[in-house]
Amino acid sequence: MSDFLNSSSSVAAQLAPKRLVIASRESRLAMWQAEHVRDCLKKLYPACDVQILGMTTRGDQILDRALSKVGGKGLFVKELETALEDGRADLAVHSLKDVPMVMPEGFDLACVMAREDARDAFVSNDYASLEELPKGAIVGTSSLRRESVLRAKFPHLEIVPLRGNLDTRMSKLDRGEYQAIILAAAGLKRLGLESRIRNCLPFDPYTPAAGQGALGIETLSKHPNIKQWLAPLNDLATLYAVSAERMVSRQLGGSCEVPLAAYAQWKDQQMDIRSFVASTDGKSFCLATGNAKVNSVAEAEALGLTVAQDLIAQGAENLIPKIAK
Repeated sequence: MSDFLNSSSSVAAQLAPKRLVIASRESRLAMWQAEHVRDCLKKLYPACDVQILGMTTRGDQILDRALSKVGGKGLFVKELETALEDGRADLAVHSLKDVPMVMPEGFDLACVMAREDARDAFVSNDYASLEELPKGAIVGTSSLRRESVLRAKFPHLEIVPLRGNLDTRMSKLDRGEYQAIILAAAGLKRLGLESRIRNCLPFDPYTPAAGQGALGIETLSKHPNIKQWLAPLNDLATLYAVSAERMVSRQLGGSCEVPLAAYAQWKDQQMDIRSFVASTDGKSFCLATGNAKVNSVAEAEALGLTVAQDLIAQGAENLIPKIAK
């Protein structure tokens, strides 16, 4: 995956695209992400006609069941991949935490853009923090990872599933169905809703999901020229960090069915990573951290593999029967 980092900008300029179509979900956040990529591409290639193909995915349609029960986050990307395969679109923009850890044959994660705030956010109309919530207060979250931490720290709260796009989730809170909800801070900030955040939760213990806050762009493997055009949009620090995170998740069967967290930071050639696997009831945790000098995707993935092996050695497989062996 690192070869595109060395792409020649002069060659890319000579072969500048004339037209590109971006496949995107139609939620307001997904469209913001697609429009952001469109605007970046227009700055790189002013003569290029960049269009957005909005689509509704099965993940958007099935709102009455938890993702872990209906196929996981891959439900948010399959229709977009079909649009790539049949030529209706050239690239697909995803929240990276929704992208399966193993890319389907014929598809590439061609670009990883700069990360927004990776933290989880506490949102409530009546309470300033999780600690202020009274016994029996209803807290909504779509994540088994968040649920496991909340159950461990606040057994007196009622943790319930929360599905729908960001606007739908906020509406449910505003209607009084929940006393608080936990969302990714990145989405709220991207949509100008930062004022709704009461506080951002600390990485310890609220470690994010692999790739949280980052944007990934998917293309077909048979179109290396598109990957080359996207190369200037790559952010090296984010790429290295999410490569380590996704390796941990890949080794541990990461999906919506696994309460798994992985977050890495890369600065001055040093990478720190923290990861945990938990039981869904929050009663058991395996936690691992790592630190190493990292100067390539391969080295980042090697650190991620070491952390995953540490978790497995602690008994993570006993917590999650479906972990990939």
